[in-house]
Amino acid sequence: MADFLERIAEAEARSRDLETQLSDPNVGKEPGAIEKLGRRLGSLRPLLEVGGRYKAAMAELADSKAMLEDDDAELQELARSEIERLGELIPDLERELRVLLTPKDPNDEKNAIFEIRAGTGGDEAALFAAELFRMYSRYAEDRGWKVETLSVSENDVGGFKEVIASISGDDVFSRFKYEKGVHRVQRVPETESQGRIHTSTVTVAVMPEAEEVDVEIRNEDLRIDVMRAGGPGGQSVNTTDSAVRITHLPTGLVVQCQDEKSQHKNKAKAMTVLRTRLLDLEQQRADAARASERRSQVGTGERSEKIRTYNFPQSRVTDHRAGVTMHKLDQVMTGDLDELLDLVHAQIAASREGELGAGGGEARP
Repeated sequence: MADFLERIAEAEARSRDLETQLSDPNVGKEPGAIEKLGRRLGSLRPLLEVGGRYKAAMAELADSKAMLEDDDAELQELARSEIERLGELIPDLERELRVLLTPKDPNDEKNAIFEIRAGTGGDEAALFAAELFRMYSRYAEDRGWKVETLSVSENDVGGFKEVIASISGDDVFSRFKYEKGVHRVQRVPETESQGRIHTSTVTVAVMPEAEEVDVEIRNEDLRIDVMRAGGPGGQSVNTTDSAVRITHLPTGLVVQCQDEKSQHKNKAKAMTVLRTRLLDLEQQRADAARASERRSQVGTGERSEKIRTYNFPQSRVTDHRAGVTMHKLDQVMTGDLDELLDLVHAQIAASREGELGAGGGEARP
């Protein structure tokens, strides 16, 4: 009990400190500072809400126990009734607090960078890549999050060979981080004259968007090339050298952006993607250094893992990690993802608890 109250008091102190920082007029002069502080404050709100209810319940319990000392029999009976009610409520609140006080992945509060690429299946894979992008975009927009396309490579039939986008808002990465992997689609393509079902794949990478303070990039480690942007089939998109390609020489990572007519804006977007990929590379190296038994689809998210199948003839979506099948593919593809994401997150949380119970060691954040 005392530990819960101490942790709640610490959270309340952090909240007051963040509110003080947000009211400082100098904070607005730092790029992204207000948004970052706002996300931190927002992440404390669930804990503060449950913590407030817990403190109130503990105060009521103390008052009810004091009432037992009263000579009035009616008050004593009322006190016993309240103590019984609070005896059921307080353990539930403590369970909620344990979850909320569990250390989080430090990236959970960050925005996310999506990289969606057509895999096997040619034009059909590219068309499904575009549909997946629309699915995630609709879900994000319904939650009030901002979706910004950073780079897109289309094919001649309106599909996406590759699309890179950022999604910004409260706890975006936390919600999407288990979407990385291979997504398989089974359906009859529009070009299939004999009605045969084809199987195609799309790879999805989801990374926490890196801020400038997360990754140090030296100018001498970059080679920056500018060129004219191109579109499907190779036609010119514009006649100015606005497209930007950045090569990070130490790692060989290459990022190209051409969506904007401004070379400056394309360079800024490319740098955002490069920072994010470098941060992801660092995290992959850290994962690789861990014992092999600690690696799983939860922690590594390697793109070779088939995480989900979308079967259109049966209107079925199956998540292979959660072991769940839903016959509501139409709703899922229009962005109704909450039920599916909740099941995936619950299964992964349960598997982590099982790993700890089996002596798997300390849980990964």
